[in-house]
Amino acid sequence: MLLEVLRDALSIVLPVSCAGCGADDRGLCAGCRLALRPTIGIQRLSDGTVVRAALAYDGVARHAILEFKENGRTDIAWALSAPLATAVRAAALAAGPGDALSIVAIPVGRQAYRRRGYDPVRLLLRRAGLGGPHELLRSVRPRDEQKALGRAARAENLEGVMRAKVELGGARVLLVDDVVTTGATLAEAARAVRAGGGRVVGAAVLASTPRLFPNSHREPG
Repeated sequence: MLLEVLRDALSIVLPVSCAGCGADDRGLCAGCRLALRPTIGIQRLSDGTVVRAALAYDGVARHAILEFKENGRTDIAWALSAPLATAVRAAALAAGPGDALSIVAIPVGRQAYRRRGYDPVRLLLRRAGLGGPHELLRSVRPRDEQKALGRAARAENLEGVMRAKVELGGARVLLVDDVVTTGATLAEAARAVRAGGGRVVGAAVLASTPRLFPNSHREPG
């Protein structure tokens, strides 16, 4: 409650627009905060990797995520970290018991990092209290921006772009990203983990594009 009061007070001193709807308010208005309540959706990539997403990438969620990633709105990281943490916990639970689970964030491209000045996924994981992810993957060559590319072109653009930093020796890996669209990025990360000797037990993302996964479904509760 105190944190909410402080945020309201700060919005008066330093007025901003809502990152979800653009209204003059604080970082996120009450209605948009409500729209970011997670409902876990499940998709399966072509390689069999099961992805759990906290939000559907449309409406308020899409606007808020774009503001966070592309317009420097790190003031709403607190609101986006909670649904991502929900997806991570759901994916970890679905992975079942076993050896320790390594949470591995998709490595961000150098160009994207220079443009933003921060890594969105790692920032959200820290805000969620999940600590820093295991740095097990690295990019081994430049890649083009994915936004303007179709499904096939995205897969081709990412082919062989990642590699495990060390021999993974059977480590159980949970991949984490912000948004899944075609699934090409997660599929490449999963390939790199397996090539490095690791086992991909699933993936968790903040949001997914439902229209690209016609067979997806939502978990109850």
